[in-house]
Amino acid sequence: MAAPAFTQFTRPSELTGSPRRELTACWAASINAGGAVLPPDCPLPPVTPADLEGAVVRIADGLAPEHSRLLVATLDGVLAGWLVVRREAHPLESHCGVVNHVQTQVHLRNLGIGAALMRRAHRIARDEMGLERLKLTVRAGLGLEHFYRKAGWAEVGRWPGALRLAPGDDRDEILMSLALRVL
Repeated sequence: MAAPAFTQFTRPSELTGSPRRELTACWAASINAGGAVLPPDCPLPPVTPADLEGAVVRIADGLAPEHSRLLVATLDGVLAGWLVVRREAHPLESHCGVVNHVQTQVHLRNLGIGAALMRRAHRIARDEMGLERLKLTVRAGLGLEHFYRKAGWAEVGRWPGALRLAPGDDRDEILMSLALRVL
């Protein structure tokens, strides 16, 4: 497999047309495969790309070089995965960033695209956004914490039973942190 190419979107006007449609379709497929976060205004799975259009508009509208960036990985010009890196808004936390929506196309999982996205996000957060630490949350029960640990992240806590997927299926929300340093 060829190495993915990366594109950053840093302004709302940049995320239009095909990239927006591909991102929305990837998100819907990831949700339907059981591995992505549902936005608050989205119905329970199965979902369609149309169900996610409002959430993608909110992501696009929040883009700003110093505050929020969308990172997209492509293979042969087609979206392979994506994530969002954003600076915490509160002045006491503005040296920290949050990584959200780490996703790869379902048929391209386990090919290193997610790991490549995380390495690139690390560099962007540190070198371009001036962040010193990143944080993210992970749903327990999927093994995702192992992926992040391999990428250098540390579990720093849990909210027990914070996520209710269905009656009787409560999951911990795992809190993870990464100090940004030279790779």
